[in-house]
Amino acid sequence: MGWKRLAGVAVVSGLVLLTTTATATAVGVKGIGHNASERQSHAVPGSEWHGSYIYQDKQVWCVQYALPAPDSSVPYKEGDSLRTKAGKELAPDIAANISYLLLRYSTTKSPDEAAALAHLLHTWTSPVDGPVRLDTDDQKFLAYDSAFYASKLPASVMDTVARLKADAEANRGPWALSATAPKEPLIIGTESSWTVSLVKANGQGVPKAPINFTLVDATLVDGSVGGKVETGADGGPATIKIVPTGPKPSVAAVADSPADKPVVHQPIPTDNMQRMVTTGGEKKLNANATGQAKTAPGAVKITKIDSETKKAIAGVALKVTGKDQTSPAKKQDDSDLVGTDGKPIVLQTGADGTVEVPGLRTPQEICLVEVAAPKGYEEFFDPKAPPASCGTVAAGQTLALELVNKPNKPVVPSTIPAGQDGNTPVATASFDTQLRPGLMLAVGGLVLLGAALAGFLVWRRQ
Repeated sequence: MGWKRLAGVAVVSGLVLLTTTATATAVGVKGIGHNASERQSHAVPGSEWHGSYIYQDKQVWCVQYALPAPDSSVPYKEGDSLRTKAGKELAPDIAANISYLLLRYSTTKSPDEAAALAHLLHTWTSPVDGPVRLDTDDQKFLAYDSAFYASKLPASVMDTVARLKADAEANRGPWALSATAPKEPLIIGTESSWTVSLVKANGQGVPKAPINFTLVDATLVDGSVGGKVETGADGGPATIKIVPTGPKPSVAAVADSPADKPVVHQPIPTDNMQRMVTTGGEKKLNANATGQAKTAPGAVKITKIDSETKKAIAGVALKVTGKDQTSPAKKQDDSDLVGTDGKPIVLQTGADGTVEVPGLRTPQEICLVEVAAPKGYEEFFDPKAPPASCGTVAAGQTLALELVNKPNKPVVPSTIPAGQDGNTPVATASFDTQLRPGLMLAVGGLVLLGAALAGFLVWRRQ
């Protein structure tokens, strides 16, 4: 893409026309190019010249075919947009072709390229149109006979005409610059790939085009906040590896494009002289892309343990909430972490007594609140003030929490239940060893009565 190196020279050449003091250079001094082997009918001598002219020691290019060539003693001023000899504005694609070719070839040293450029300029700006025709002796209205000169110029020139025309149609402006942020979520501190593209008027990418850029809320991997990239050899987008450092990372890209219109200079005070045209040069294109970046997601892992045995407690229902222990916690995408009922999600501890909640927005204070007491721990559970454990989840980190449950008090039985421990129940008795006289007399009487009855029974049997 050598045209980029020529832009400065071409623009300076155009500006110097308006500011340089006139020298003694002769009128109509030819630069480089070719004479056609013949001159078209009704054209004045010199009209067979196809190439550049020298104006105040600078190489220039002219339109308004057949009028006198630039006079270095005549000042020129910047005029309106380039028009045809009939006074009509050029079609945008033709104007863009001319601007690009002047940018690319205005400093050429090749006679074939100079003659080809002049041929194209006259073909596009002096066609037959209304009062501009081929059969007039008035040079102001004499059309350029493109077909005639195509047969009178060297074949190498016409080959170059085809090449330059194809080059212009493939590469003319206006170009379009665009910048694109990644589609995937951006994480602060994590590298992401952004792209910048430079596309020509025909929809094809510009190959190996330099693009400058600056970054906001982001850096390159090396910490710098700007740099330069180049599009691919096939015109594909250039990739920029960006590390977001804030919530709104952005890239601002700048590239050069051929101007879509040439610059016209006209002689003063006369209009009976060819106009000089220079490239519109390069114009700056700007493009921006902005993304939304977040801190890396975090996670929380809670462990339920017995306060006395320190063993894990499985099957405990825990509600995941925000700091207030009522509202839902937030996921990385800022949505609420809720269950199917729309309320804060409830999870159960696994066999190891733990439960983990990943994908949480950071930083964020998280609480895990016990929903109901597990079996064997009901005595110390207060549903109005359930056990909870809270902490702040940091970017890319897992917050470890612990929630302790106190077991119920053991119940000690006052009697030994029947059949326990394999023993047969044994009744117990109590004895009173105190001697009381009345009781003793009653017992003695009963003894005597028993003896008498026993003696009576023995007598009866005998």
